[in-house]
Amino acid sequence: MFPSAILCREQETIQRQRAATASLENVRLIAERAAAAWSLEARAADDREARHKRVREIRATNAAQAAPFPDQPDRWVSENPDRGFPAPSAASTS
Repeated sequence: MFPSAILCREQETIQRQRAATASLENVRLIAERAAAAWSLEARAADDREARHKRVREIRATNAAQAAPFPDQPDRWVSENPDRGFPAPSAASTS
């Protein structure tokens, strides 16, 4: 499971605050490096989430296109699928 961009940004903020308030130099350096790492992870999470959103939209579009239309006959039900179905004519509907 990957962390969300929101979580990454919160952790980055925490580390930046820690770096700003630390009295020891080594704590400050480690907190700054951690904040930079969380920043990189947040960008990766943004990319990941955008990619997942695109994939969901593409799947929804493909599912909508693959759904049979109610006014079109289902060719898989026909006993003779190589012949197809006759086209509806104006004379037969009135």
